[in-house]
Amino acid sequence: MDDMVINLMTIDDVDAVAQIERETFAKPWTREDFEREMTENKCARYMVARVNGEVAAYAGTWLVMDEGHITNVAVRSDMRARGIGEAVVRAMIQMAADSGVRYMTLEVRRSNVAAISLYEKLGFIRVGTRKRYYEDNREDALIMALVDMPEGDPER
Repeated sequence: MDDMVINLMTIDDVDAVAQIERETFAKPWTREDFEREMTENKCARYMVARVNGEVAAYAGTWLVMDEGHITNVAVRSDMRARGIGEAVVRAMIQMAADSGVRYMTLEVRRSNVAAISLYEKLGFIRVGTRKRYYEDNREDALIMALVDMPEGDPER
């Protein structure tokens, strides 16, 4: 694999992340949404994966008390199926564990087989359904949870 580095997203990453969001989702968050996440939402934490210095993927979570709720995960279209999405989600899970999170939740489209497969590989289990959750086509969302978090290290 090329040179990959994963770290916390900064305001300088917003344009690249918003571009990945637009190419990935039918109803994408805007650049302004991500900027607000970075500057106003004290619960938001985002990780970016850089390949050869360019943002290739990102993952976001809201940390509330001892729960982490995954908000977005996306990989640049030309970088998919290379393990980058898995790597950035693993890094985000570890960061959440290091922050004291005891479990994580998310919603995923029932039809998104690749994402569901990744989340199950990482230990997430299906815990419920949100009927007609997605506005663009009223598709159901699966609710998934990760209760077997890795060992956290607050010094990390």
